[in-house]
Amino acid sequence: MAGLCVGSFLNVLIYRLPRNLPVARGRSYCPKCKRKISWYDNIPLLSFVILGGKCRYCKKKISLRYPFVELVTGILFVVGYLRNLDYLGYLLISSFLVIFFIDLEHQIIPDQLIMPLIIINIIYSSIFNLQFTIYNLLPTAIISALFFYFLHFITKGKGMGLGDVKFAFLIGLVFGFPLTIGAVYLAFLTGAIVGVILILVRKVRFGQQVAFGPFLALSSILTLFFQEQFLCVLKKFF
Repeated sequence: MAGLCVGSFLNVLIYRLPRNLPVARGRSYCPKCKRKISWYDNIPLLSFVILGGKCRYCKKKISLRYPFVELVTGILFVVGYLRNLDYLGYLLISSFLVIFFIDLEHQIIPDQLIMPLIIINIIYSSIFNLQFTIYNLLPTAIISALFFYFLHFITKGKGMGLGDVKFAFLIGLVFGFPLTIGAVYLAFLTGAIVGVILILVRKVRFGQQVAFGPFLALSSILTLFFQEQFLCVLKKFF
């Protein structure tokens, strides 16, 4: 249930952050008619089913993204519990989901989300293992960001945005070496596969820009859950 409630809050972030709306102030409202949503119409998943997927007031359809985010967050929190994730792990899962949907829809990765996460991870990792932070996490983060900035530079921002550069820095801070290599490789692999599929079904044209943040977010979630398995594979190469 906690995961479903968190998922409801993530929907608020997904809607408000790219629109520069205040997150902590003001009740939720229907994006179509702007009427405020009562608490009994804002119960994760249940309210969507009871209302038949429509706003109580204007009867316009509610985006399927809302129940989907709540359901996925609930499932990931259960998996996180089974994988013994700490509080930072849950924060990262939530943040990666927000990045996934915002970048997918708006092709931006908000600084309001990335920058606090970078600061939190530096403080957290420094408290528990300062030496590892200095000699592994920070260098990995810097190299990751430089690599993505190089891609941003040579493609003139069409292949990689500055948001992806900052996200790469965060990923390096979270996973260090060599897990970051695995996470980034998985993102490029899934991105290439999905890109080819979209071209074949004519959803995008060859050379058209496709948001890369969702693939980084997805690969980061998988890396977070399966760190041991990824390490076993990566140790064969490093």
